[in-house]
Amino acid sequence: MDKKSLRKKVLENRSKLSKENILEYSEIIANKLYEMDFYKNAKRIMAFISFKDEIHTHDIIKTSIDKGKSIVVPITVPETRELKVSELRDFSELEMGYYDILTPKKEFIRLVDPNTIDLILVPGVVFAKDGYRIGYGGGYYDRFLSKLDKRVMKIGLAFDLQITDRVPTESFDIPVDLIITEKRIIDCSKNNKS
Repeated sequence: MDKKSLRKKVLENRSKLSKENILEYSEIIANKLYEMDFYKNAKRIMAFISFKDEIHTHDIIKTSIDKGKSIVVPITVPETRELKVSELRDFSELEMGYYDILTPKKEFIRLVDPNTIDLILVPGVVFAKDGYRIGYGGGYYDRFLSKLDKRVMKIGLAFDLQITDRVPTESFDIPVDLIITEKRIIDCSKNNKS
């Protein structure tokens, strides 16, 4: 199945999840994340701000700030199709931005060097067990990740219905290292044959 059809199919399936399921599964996923050494040892974490029926990351962001972590969130720059990262100190610093995704208000933009990030929570529509993913089609994350040190831990957060065996890949695609769903934790390095 090509990327477009796969994205459409999974988005349709995900849209059938109830609000209660989304919150329940998101909490299970968040609790698995908090237990991981990668999370415990990370000083600066990049987190996507969920929207619509994505895994709910708002509580992960708030909890991480409460735990004293430095949280940075993506800012999309549509003109150059790039991602910048801004430190978020409180959830109230956000407002509705492009694509109806919460983004820092102008006065709270604190750009940081992406190379100071220890852990990245990566969004996606479809994740393969080898860590490759299909996003929303903008390519923002692949371009962003390609500039970072390969050792930076990349964790995909997704519902189990978003996992598939394989996705079509291109040379510029960057896989995640782990995927956490409400049912399992997938170590992508064990499934990545490259």
